[in-house]
Amino acid sequence: MTLLQQIALVVGLTAVTVLSRNLFLLSRKAMPLPARVKIALRFAPAAALAAVVAPELLLLTPLGPPWVKLGAAVIAAGYFFARRGILGTILSGMVAYWALTWVSHTWA
Repeated sequence: MTLLQQIALVVGLTAVTVLSRNLFLLSRKAMPLPARVKIALRFAPAAALAAVVAPELLLLTPLGPPWVKLGAAVIAAGYFFARRGILGTILSGMVAYWALTWVSHTWA
């Protein structure tokens, strides 16, 4: 694939993405959503998070033993449910992951 083809591909994919995500903005009048769609959209963030996090937690990857990842996830979830802070959740999960990884390498 030549450089010109690569540039054309990136420009084309960008145009398709921008158009498809902003198509509703081109309308002059409001497009009301059905009640069922509004209810379903409330679960979209949780579904997206689960789709990103679950494979990493449940599949074997080179990032360490499964118990390390699950332990860090449990600690991060515990922090979130106790304090409801996103930054603290990320930090507690990462510190727990690093600590559990160190423990797993020390005991191995």
